Amino acid sequence: MVDKTVISEEKLPFEDLEVWKEAVNFAEECLDVIQKIETDRKHYRLIEQTESASASPALNIAEGKGRFSKKEFVQFLYISRGSLFETITLMEIFRRRKWIEDSDFLALKKKAVRLSKRINSLINSLKNR
Repeated sequence: MVDKTVISEEKLPFEDLEVWKEAVNFAEECLDVIQKIETDRKHYRLIEQTESASASPALNIAEGKGRFSKKEFVQFLYISRGSLFETITLMEIFRRRKWIEDSDFLALKKKAVRLSKRINSLINSLKNR
């Protein structure tokens, strides 16, 4: 497991967002589950796609926060939410193929539902300002 201690006291604006922190944790947990999969050439591409999709919500939250307008930030939040849904869809495929345990899938899905609600809340908050 990676040491999560703060490396620097200086922060970028997105680092204070709880939704970004939760998205980073979600990506890390997805990567932990994916790492358990016995890989071969048949499903390497799907694993690679899942690694990318699971990191994408946090990446898009950070990128959106770095934009100059609320409208752009909201657009990146929509993309973030879409990537979250993509990740869970891939995990569902893995679950059906018996590549991951039902318990791992259900734990990730629960976290995805919570993260989706937080992203939605941030979108609504920004749109109503």
